Amino acid sequence: MSLPRAFDLSGEVAIVTGGGCRMVDELGNGSAVALLLARHGARVVVLDRDPNAAAETKRMIDEEGGVAKVVQCDVTIDAECKAAVARAVELFGKLDILVNIVGRGEPTGTSEMVDLEEFDYGIHYNVTSMVQMVRYAVPAMRSNGKGAIVNMSSICGLTGGSPGVFYSTSKGAIVQMTRAMAGHHGVDAIRVNCVCPGLAYTPMARSKGISEEMRHERKGYGFLKYEGTALDIAYETTPRWDTWQWVRVRAAVTATDKQMAITSEASLRPLRGRGYAGFCGLEVLVAGK
Repeated sequence: MSLPRAFDLSGEVAIVTGGGCRMVDELGNGSAVALLLARHGARVVVLDRDPNAAAETKRMIDEEGGVAKVVQCDVTIDAECKAAVARAVELFGKLDILVNIVGRGEPTGTSEMVDLEEFDYGIHYNVTSMVQMVRYAVPAMRSNGKGAIVNMSSICGLTGGSPGVFYSTSKGAIVQMTRAMAGHHGVDAIRVNCVCPGLAYTPMARSKGISEEMRHERKGYGFLKYEGTALDIAYETTPRWDTWQWVRVRAAVTATDKQMAITSEASLRPLRGRGYAGFCGLEVLVAGK
């Protein structure tokens, strides 16, 4: 697999949650991010509750000459998050980067129909799990004098929409949570950013039974007539200079939007211009020195 070398993360240590690869040589968001970080020099701790899936990502990284370790972790369990961060520091001596990928799309249903018990669990799964990981990552990053955190949201966290009330609610919470975290931790030179993918074709999308007709239809939603992949999303997870920013990965569907970001000093500024007719590099969000 050929990936351009756009930035240097040599010496950096990264944790990627949900980093396992559940299908041989087929990248989901987590495995794509882990592979890309390793390709650019980071030592990667692949977190997944399925150690076999994490081992498959490690195998791909090993084949490219990268460095990766597998740590089994269910990020919905606070004690396991604490242990995973401690293990990463034990393995590599520090922690520079955390990429929170883990998320789910269920339960479905409107406010009238959704199972509230499942709704509560889904919020814990999508949102609280990220808070738990950040809770333990920040002290490790603070001891380095810097850090970078990327939270995976969704375009639905910005625009709302169907098929149910849960998904947009949880992903919108991640966007605002990222804003809060950026303000809280900027004083320690820890940058916190958010990626909001649009309609990408990943193993998870395929597992939901998306048809070829639907894939063709949604390619028409954007100016580029393009359907994203896990690697497109991975390339958005790394800026050297930004904190509180959300990046849309949607093949120019939102090219005309005017966006604002809040810096760690809590002042407002317009985002620097980006070419939303294409995908930026992973260097945009985590490659801080």
